[in-house]
Amino acid sequence: MKIYRICIMVFTLLAIPFLCFAQGGKEAFVGTWKLISIESVRPNGEVVYDIRGRNPKGLIMYDSKGYMSVQYVRDPPPTMSSRDFRKVTPEEIKDAYVGYYAYFGTYEVNEKEGFVVHHVQVSLRPAEVGIDYKRSFKISDNRITLSTPPTPSATVGEIRITRLTFERVK
Repeated sequence: MKIYRICIMVFTLLAIPFLCFAQGGKEAFVGTWKLISIESVRPNGEVVYDIRGRNPKGLIMYDSKGYMSVQYVRDPPPTMSSRDFRKVTPEEIKDAYVGYYAYFGTYEVNEKEGFVVHHVQVSLRPAEVGIDYKRSFKISDNRITLSTPPTPSATVGEIRITRLTFERVK
């Protein structure tokens, strides 16, 4: 009987890490991450920067309940001639819209296949509501890199992959 109890205890202690690892995909995402870079990668591997610039600012947040939010602003950030939104020009409003991006919704992680899906519920761009964004991911130390599937560049029409790299906020 004593050997049976010891075997059960050993099995339980050995099984706990595997159970935790099975839940680890989503848990590895939970927290706040600061944007480090947004890079467009051409088919030949060359990294280029678009309207978002070399040093955009932003955050992506994942919570343990399955909700996420992302927002960023290009580098340099848009400016306005007045703090009173009613007094700015249409060009300044357009520049602010184009220079800022945000959405939130729910997410799910497929750790086995290495992707996360963002289910957009609300977006600065209304046409994105209801869209599912599938991103491959790589987590290394305190950084996470999300990559889009190959897509046409909005400005030049060539196929590119966009890589967003974030660093965990302590």
